[in-house]
Amino acid sequence: MSDITDAKARERLIDMAAEFYDQFAGGEIPHMDVPTRSKSNIVFDDEAGVWVYGDRTSTRSANSVRGARKLLKAVYTMEFLAQQLEENRSSTLRELYYLSESWDEEEAQFSTQSESNKLVEDLEIVSGVKREDFHMRPEESGAKVMGPLLLREQTRRGDRDIHCQEDVGQGGYQIPNDPDTIEFLDNDAEFVLCVETGGMRDRLVENGFDDEHDAIVVHLGGQPARATRRLTKRLHDELDLPVVVFTDGDPWSYRIFGSVAYGSIKSAHLSEYLATPDAQFVGIRPEDIVEYDLPTDPLSDSDVNALESELEDPRFQTEYWTEQIELQLDINKKAEQQALASRGLDFVTDTYLPERLNTMGVI
Repeated sequence: MSDITDAKARERLIDMAAEFYDQFAGGEIPHMDVPTRSKSNIVFDDEAGVWVYGDRTSTRSANSVRGARKLLKAVYTMEFLAQQLEENRSSTLRELYYLSESWDEEEAQFSTQSESNKLVEDLEIVSGVKREDFHMRPEESGAKVMGPLLLREQTRRGDRDIHCQEDVGQGGYQIPNDPDTIEFLDNDAEFVLCVETGGMRDRLVENGFDDEHDAIVVHLGGQPARATRRLTKRLHDELDLPVVVFTDGDPWSYRIFGSVAYGSIKSAHLSEYLATPDAQFVGIRPEDIVEYDLPTDPLSDSDVNALESELEDPRFQTEYWTEQIELQLDINKKAEQQALASRGLDFVTDTYLPERLNTMGVI
């Protein structure tokens, strides 16, 4: 999916509505086919190097009251998005959910935000247009960037140039909802370090890790937002920078790495746009828990189930991940990034990361 004009995005929406009309006119029951969003329908795209949806589809059909209600909601949403594009307005996913309460047809209103979010994803897939090109924004993710990078950002008041060390405070530069509006002007970076937690990100910045190692530190903020993943991919592809991902040592954090590197099930239709297949995992590894005798918590039942699921997840079917996951199941332990502080506040920046990154050939 590449960026398209507002007029083209609106045309795609109208074409979708016209297809429903043609189905009616031809005596067909109106329907909309979308890829089945499940792990079993994820396949590896050798050319792109990412995981994408396979050939299995699910049908949204008006052949039942429930199906007809879903299509009705889709039509109302398409009308809203088309009008929004025509007026050059934008809205958030949260606003769409509440806005539906004002629609004249009660059956078209959403019962939860999860329902409206999933519908927007369906429209993305069927139309081939990203939600950003529909002028739809998520709520703020709060993700930040700190490092030797000069960029130009488009704002309502015109363009402004920002250096992500010299022109920002300790909090860093906040990633905009649509990072494709950013132009990279200059950089002195050697690599990009994506960090799961805010506490670890603050430790790295306070210790001057970005300065000492010419690193662009990207705070993922937990499961990373699409804007964060898109910016990370652009830094890799356009600036030719290695990307490494630093998370907690638990199954949920491994999935954070997976979403950065290979894409997520939820947004597999955007993997070529969001994923960075060359990204590497720096830690916390189960073998780090053993080697450094880190403070740990025992694995919960849900942790064990998640790890066993990852052994079957196509994103983790490599010798490296099989060894690490089986080791973690064996030791029955998990650890947070901040557990490295048990060896001192400077251990992570003076010893752990430099040694790991050197072994990986990044520095």
